[in-house]
Amino acid sequence: MKYIIGIGGVTNGGKTTLTNKLIKTLPNCCVVHQDDFFKKPDQIEVGEDGFRQWDVITSMDMESMTNTVKGWIENPVKFARSHGVPLSSVADPDKQSHILIVEGFLLYNYPPLLDVFDKSYYITIPYAECKRRRSTRQYTVPDPPGVFDGHVWPMYLKHRREMESSGLNIQCLDGLKSKDEIYNQAYEDIQNNLLNRL
Repeated sequence: MKYIIGIGGVTNGGKTTLTNKLIKTLPNCCVVHQDDFFKKPDQIEVGEDGFRQWDVITSMDMESMTNTVKGWIENPVKFARSHGVPLSSVADPDKQSHILIVEGFLLYNYPPLLDVFDKSYYITIPYAECKRRRSTRQYTVPDPPGVFDGHVWPMYLKHRREMESSGLNIQCLDGLKSKDEIYNQAYEDIQNNLLNRL
């Protein structure tokens, strides 16, 4: 059985933290991080707001990301082995459950990916907490002054509205809860979904 989980949400909401906890406990679990598909800085356009447009779908090579997900769908055993993911030794790897977590901030804004998710989560946190967390992060390309209010948050609101109008069944997770609470909620839900598919 193949099972694909989307973990989306606001910048600095806890997507990667949740993903990293899940891949340690879910069997035969691989991950695709949307952040791995950002284009090079010199390929990122400067928008009308004066900021490089890192928080838009065109800042990433989404075709390559989609092809990576399709590669897992075609052969999750080969994908896992090529990415150094240990497989359970219980049975024939082709007859086991295989899980893919796709994690990123614009997962649900790219139509070619919308149909692949068996379960979709979206982590939210309020403006003030998001701004506080973002200010503590060190990025390869540092945030210029004013980028959060002038670009990051407005783009988040725009993309969230688009996502909500997509019709995709998305379960929101409260990013203000503790890391353990968020993990336990998602893990129990995933386990129940997997059991219901057997």
